[in-house]
Amino acid sequence: MAVASKARNMLEGLVRDGSFKWLLGKQSSLDEEFEEMERSPSASTNWIPELSPVSNVVVRRCSKILGIPSSELQESFNTEASHSIKHPSRYARNFLEYCCFRALALSTQLTGHLSDKKFRRLTYDMMLAWEAPASASQPLLSVDEDASVGLEAFSRVAPAVPIIANVIISENLFEVLTASTGGRLQFSIYDKYLSGLERAIRKLKTQSESSLLSSLRVSRGEKILEMDGTVTTQPVLEHVGISTWPGRLILSDHALYFEALRVVSYDKAKRYDLSDDLKQVVKPELTGPWGTRLFDKAVFYNSISLSEPVVIEFPELKGHTRRDYWLAIIREILYVHIFIHKYHIRGVERDEALWKAVLGILRVQAIQEINSAAPIQCEDLLMFNLCDQLPGGDLILETLANMSTFRELDRKNGSKVGSGMYSISALDMVSNLGFAFGSNSDSPKEARLAVGEISVGEVTSLEQAIKESKNNYKKVASAQATVKGVKVDGIDTNLAVMKELLNPLNELWKYLQFLANWDEPMKSLVFCLVFSYIICRGWLHYAVALMLMFTSAFMILTRCFNQGRPIVEVKVIAPPPMNTMEQLLAVQNAISQTEQLIQDSNIVLLKLRGLLLSIFPQGTEKFAFALLSLALILAFIPSKYIVLLVFLEIFTRYSAPRKASTERWTRRLKEWWFSIPAAPVVLEREKDEKKRK
Repeated sequence: MAVASKARNMLEGLVRDGSFKWLLGKQSSLDEEFEEMERSPSASTNWIPELSPVSNVVVRRCSKILGIPSSELQESFNTEASHSIKHPSRYARNFLEYCCFRALALSTQLTGHLSDKKFRRLTYDMMLAWEAPASASQPLLSVDEDASVGLEAFSRVAPAVPIIANVIISENLFEVLTASTGGRLQFSIYDKYLSGLERAIRKLKTQSESSLLSSLRVSRGEKILEMDGTVTTQPVLEHVGISTWPGRLILSDHALYFEALRVVSYDKAKRYDLSDDLKQVVKPELTGPWGTRLFDKAVFYNSISLSEPVVIEFPELKGHTRRDYWLAIIREILYVHIFIHKYHIRGVERDEALWKAVLGILRVQAIQEINSAAPIQCEDLLMFNLCDQLPGGDLILETLANMSTFRELDRKNGSKVGSGMYSISALDMVSNLGFAFGSNSDSPKEARLAVGEISVGEVTSLEQAIKESKNNYKKVASAQATVKGVKVDGIDTNLAVMKELLNPLNELWKYLQFLANWDEPMKSLVFCLVFSYIICRGWLHYAVALMLMFTSAFMILTRCFNQGRPIVEVKVIAPPPMNTMEQLLAVQNAISQTEQLIQDSNIVLLKLRGLLLSIFPQGTEKFAFALLSLALILAFIPSKYIVLLVFLEIFTRYSAPRKASTERWTRRLKEWWFSIPAAPVVLEREKDEKKRK
């Protein structure tokens, strides 16, 4: 009784002081709700003392949706939740999540819930309450109509409604929505986003039920996700070989279709299957007149079922936004089917995966509608695209696939949708939208997925995999930023940088040449004796290991002594600037040198061919005898002695006793090599009448 009296007195004081007006500013709906709670005879029993005022209001709304008093909701939570979830430090937030998940599971089963202003306001107020759930919480928001939501609250509540967000892309989606509001989500933007989603869903349903497209769909009930090329000012062109046709491009959740435009109608659609394992390749492509590669506005598609690849072009005056959008959504459908094949996903789990991809495309369409001014990175908002980019993205998909096992156990154990301890699945959310669910469209509702990807008060294995992957991505992004910062323009400048970076190796090579030339006989003699002893004793691998250990110790000591010090930059003396003509001459010179190197390499190969095939017998006998001698040496002499002989040959050839003989034998070897003719080469040109692709 004392607790109930205290709660009633607190509620009366808050209403009397107008302390709730900060939630919605000029809006009076919450003020009226607080007054209603104060007048209600059950006010003391419906007030949860562990919760903050805004959390109490949200829980009361949830209880109205569920038809269960707040006190009974609390009793159910206390019965179902584990001791760790009910810990006092986490109790308020976890109980709030429990009530939200139960209410959302029921609300999203109603047709047209996204168009309901009360539903939109409820989900937003859930985020507000999540930021300040406990009675001791201080409001994190400004006390006026500009109340806003942070990333953590959005990432926790929004994915509980799968159409609004997904666990994998929620952070990127939040960044797009808050790009103009300083990292805080306002209700006005959130409301526009949900309106865009509603229109995207209506568009999906209209396209998928259109009689004009009935010829494209097969028995499994494909959903038409996007069309382009129906407006003359924005054509779509298909290039196959040297042929080019304008037409209409259509993407479903299983395939890509292109209908070539005739005089007054469309030709029969070509189908490029994305659902079968055909080793498909989808990538950006350059196009241009007469086969030139000038415009980066096309998508390249190829598979083992095609005789030649297809290039689909999206002409536009500036940029390549249309191409990027189509590239992303085509890849999303392709990647989800690759995911299904790789992990052998069947039944309702397959339908769930397909719906995740479809809902991702709907979210991109909604964002494009409300943010048409600035281009967006579509692949960052599509979960299968994102997993293809993120380091460790394969682990995220593996975790997602493994969750199907646990869901199957949940179904066998009798878990029900709306139990409250888990969020809902995508299939349950879209169950009343009127779409077919692939091969499982005739299955009863109870056979669908019982739970989603978020658990009350716990970080699921999927969320943990996402967190680790994004932490690694930040490291990769930071490293890539340094790479972009050190790139320089100009061949001469890049060569100067490379020369400076290779300077230590160059100095080492010069010193070894100095020893091999015996300019100072004593140093060269000591070097030869030491290494000969190491080779004879079989310590060569120990010497290599010791060098690696010294290198490792040097790196560790450098790290210890350089902590807190500024990074040592590589200082390069920039070459004098070159004008355009000088740069062209430098490129021409580099090409000439490369051509000369390739010519010399071809001569060597042709001479070896002549020796191996005995085209010119005068050199073959000596070459065969040399190979036979080398074979006998490798067969009968231990390897360490062979290494010793090679080492002594290299490092003593210019010593005083051997210098004269070395010069003589080098001259004879060159004379023998120059005396070997090259094998003949005949160049054949293609006939002009052959068709060029």
